[in-house]
Amino acid sequence: MAILKLNRSTKPHAREGMGLKAFKMAAMSSDSPLTPLDPFKGIGSGGAWIPNNPHSERLRVYHFHRASDDTLVARVWFGAGTEGPPGHAHGGSIASVLDEAMGAAAWHAGHRVIAARITVDFRKMVPIGMTATIKARVEAIHGRKIHTRARMTDAEGALCASSEGLFIVLKPEQLARLTNFNE
Repeated sequence: MAILKLNRSTKPHAREGMGLKAFKMAAMSSDSPLTPLDPFKGIGSGGAWIPNNPHSERLRVYHFHRASDDTLVARVWFGAGTEGPPGHAHGGSIASVLDEAMGAAAWHAGHRVIAARITVDFRKMVPIGMTATIKARVEAIHGRKIHTRARMTDAEGALCASSEGLFIVLKPEQLARLTNFNE
């Protein structure tokens, strides 16, 4: 009987290149095309469903805006708390960060939305400890319907997952129910 021993290290794999902290520091330099972003500032009690907690053992997410093509860029670290298949992130954690990135892109573009539908295509298993890059943007607007897309890649640029989302702009009375919302 073979025994599978899992590496539950929460440190990013060396092959994943620049870690979150180094990426955040580089993105905040004066010559970077990325601007740090808090896309959900001022809503609810804590903002994003996936908190920007640099000590989380589950997920660590940093959002940025790239003005040249109006893209939301996120760096995401998948910790041991996201494990599904042995040694790899659960598909639900991947879907969650893609959903949040697409919603964040819409909110940053001024559309106060909620998700109506998201689809995710999983292309590659995501090992625990990996730092991924997500790029999300608004693709089309039809009345209250906001169509979005996102792609998640590894350090080498290989596609791990892609998603499409349909988000609906909240009506004023719906938006008013979000406590502590300050536009």
